[in-house]
Amino acid sequence: MFYALLALALIYDFLNGFHDSANLVATAIYSRSIHPRLAWLLAAPSEFAGPFLFGVAAATTIGYELLDERVLQTPVILAALGAAVIWNLITWLLGIPSSSSHALLGGLLGAAIAFSRGVAIVRMPGLLHVI
Repeated sequence: MFYALLALALIYDFLNGFHDSANLVATAIYSRSIHPRLAWLLAAPSEFAGPFLFGVAAATTIGYELLDERVLQTPVILAALGAAVIWNLITWLLGIPSSSSHALLGGLLGAAIAFSRGVAIVRMPGLLHVI
């Protein structure tokens, strides 16, 4: 299961960069404000440097404040990543703008609720903080 989790995490990460970087630069490229090559050269290091410069507060909130820790087991995380990967691929194929982070959040909430068979596992203050 570890290798499946690792593979899905890497696929999600690749799609996150591929999917969300396009959303990041699409308006500037379409309006011809910036050349596509320059837009990508600015977007790639910016996406990489973001967590180092601005921290990982959102990830910390999702990891510690959103769900009861008892539900954060490997099958739940696999289901959440799998759902986010599938959603990212579908929205990319259909040309629909979508956030990879929201896809992961939705997958995590859905998998946790299904695993625990109820919404009591969700910490509402944490959910409201994320939303």
